[in-house]
Amino acid sequence: MRTSPARLLVLLALAACSKPADDASTREGEPATPAGAPAPAASGRIIEVRTVTDEKGNYFEPNRIEAHEGDVLRLVNVSGVHNMHFLPDSNPSGAQLPPASDMLQLPGQTIDVPVTMKEGKYYFQCDPHAALGMVGHLEVED
Repeated sequence: MRTSPARLLVLLALAACSKPADDASTREGEPATPAGAPAPAASGRIIEVRTVTDEKGNYFEPNRIEAHEGDVLRLVNVSGVHNMHFLPDSNPSGAQLPPASDMLQLPGQTIDVPVTMKEGKYYFQCDPHAALGMVGHLEVED
């Protein structure tokens, strides 16, 4: 059976517009792993870091974290719109820094950020709120 060119175009358009039902990046309360991001190591622990906007301001809770390479920082949005970004010019040169995370926009939304860095001290920030003091420090231990 041959498909007409018009029918083929309609099918292609529908396929391009459809989204998989199991797209975790849009489900509230579930991890969203950016495309191409490494999966968390099976042996690493998950460290929950809440992102908050309230009467006290914009902040990470906790904002001082100790972790090991292979752990995962799980950002959990409490309120506001936030991300986590390890800036190359604010951290040791040559460090294997994760890319800036996507923005968390909904309460309960999560994003996993793998700890890929070697032993050392690292600085991170929320890009929209860094000037307002939404920064943190990660110490990766051996």
